[in-house]
Amino acid sequence: MTEINDYISNDYPALACDSTIAATQDFFEAESFSHFPVLNEGIYIGSIAADDVETLDSDKKLVDYRYALEGFFSRKSMMWLDVLEVFAKNHCNVVPVLDDETNAYLGYYELEAIVKFFYETPFLKEQGGVIVIRKGINDYSMSQITQIIESNNGRVLGVFISDAQNDSIVITIKIAIGPMNDIIQTFRRYNYEIVSEHHEDQYLNNLKERSDYLNRFLNI
Repeated sequence: MTEINDYISNDYPALACDSTIAATQDFFEAESFSHFPVLNEGIYIGSIAADDVETLDSDKKLVDYRYALEGFFSRKSMMWLDVLEVFAKNHCNVVPVLDDETNAYLGYYELEAIVKFFYETPFLKEQGGVIVIRKGINDYSMSQITQIIESNNGRVLGVFISDAQNDSIVITIKIAIGPMNDIIQTFRRYNYEIVSEHHEDQYLNNLKERSDYLNRFLNI
């Protein structure tokens, strides 16, 4: 099984703090990185942004602009979801990786590689159906959600919170097997709103049929 650590890259060496801004500008012009790590005697001191480099004095060195470096990084032991969070929070496509104990620089993750890793997870790779539900932010229960699905002979491939507001939360669920309509109706009995649309949803189909019948009756 592929581990996220297998995606740590050293295809390009980290930038040295005594590198000139001109050389760094040339590097970013040749490569499509949003940021890139900078080392001082082998120690990670931050990442320089491609957008920032464009505005700096080409005759100076990176060390002269240490204040402009961004200090984000991931640990070798971090789960892939946490690594994705680092990418999202810092609006970058490269995240440096540091050793858990020694803080040694190990390389970097590229966003494209981590997304590829995500595609290999059962949540995306295995076939199944997706249900999106909404409930009060203080009323939902992950254990209840799982129980509803499994009590209807379904199997959960993944669950994540896809949206959260002041008073409600939206949860996306991928289900491998199971009678989708039975699962949907059970969610409704437990006062979950079904956000997604489903061909199997007999409840909505029945409402639509009744609405069409009422419209025809009123138009007689």
